[in-house]
Amino acid sequence: MREVLNTLYITTERSYLHLDHDTIRMEADGVTAFRMPLLHLGNVVCFGNVLLSPALLHRCAEDGRGVVLLDQHGRFKARVVGPANGNVLLRRAQHVAHGEPACALTIARGCVAGKLQNSRQVVLRAAREAATVADRERLAAAAVAGAEALGQVAHCDHMDVLRGHEGDAARAYFSAFDAMVREDREAFTMHGRTRRPPLDRVNALLSFVYTLLLGDCVAAAEGVGLDPQVGYLHVLRPGRPALALDLVEELRPALADRLVLSLINRRQVQRDDFTEYAGGAVYLNERAR
Repeated sequence: MREVLNTLYITTERSYLHLDHDTIRMEADGVTAFRMPLLHLGNVVCFGNVLLSPALLHRCAEDGRGVVLLDQHGRFKARVVGPANGNVLLRRAQHVAHGEPACALTIARGCVAGKLQNSRQVVLRAAREAATVADRERLAAAAVAGAEALGQVAHCDHMDVLRGHEGDAARAYFSAFDAMVREDREAFTMHGRTRRPPLDRVNALLSFVYTLLLGDCVAAAEGVGLDPQVGYLHVLRPGRPALALDLVEELRPALADRLVLSLINRRQVQRDDFTEYAGGAVYLNERAR
């Protein structure tokens, strides 16, 4: 049984992390802010201007502990990892499977089916809790679209057709996302899925949480010896963690989307927790992160 390790997120600008025996010690303005044992720590994620000592980076690399560097808005910049680990035969089998269209399509179908099933469950749960008939009907329609796409996925014989069904279901899902927001709907209105940059508060939250989830999926793939850049559903591109993106698809609705909805509906994140920049880009502010 493999122990699930924690991820440490550092959002304090101009803080300094260094190794203190078997702990991470963070200093801010020359004062020790906290210490954390390395024993149960699997990843360290740093936002913005955060300094890390060479000794800490060396120790994390030796232990197989990932260090991820993001900018202040959560955009990925770099990842520090140690020597490749895991079974080289597993990685070879992964590459061989990618080169066999039938095998790659089967794996991709599983990723899409998992995403559609989880999306549908999120929508159905929201429909049961909907306060108005209009919201319930919108969510029911999105659930029907998801079920229809799910039925089509099992019979897809081409990757582009599979991606088309996934895209249609995603548009139906996000078109009903507003109906799952119960608090301050005026501020948390979603005008479709927008990225790079996000153009409203909901998209800013989704993009931020998706980035964190992607980092964990990259670490999970590397932890068992898989190549995070060789995926099946997502097209291969230099520097793109295609396999991690494949894994994220199934986890988005159940983990990331539900978290975003809970943060909004519990008023843990509010309209003043965002900053709008020139051009319409919207990002979480430092306090909210």
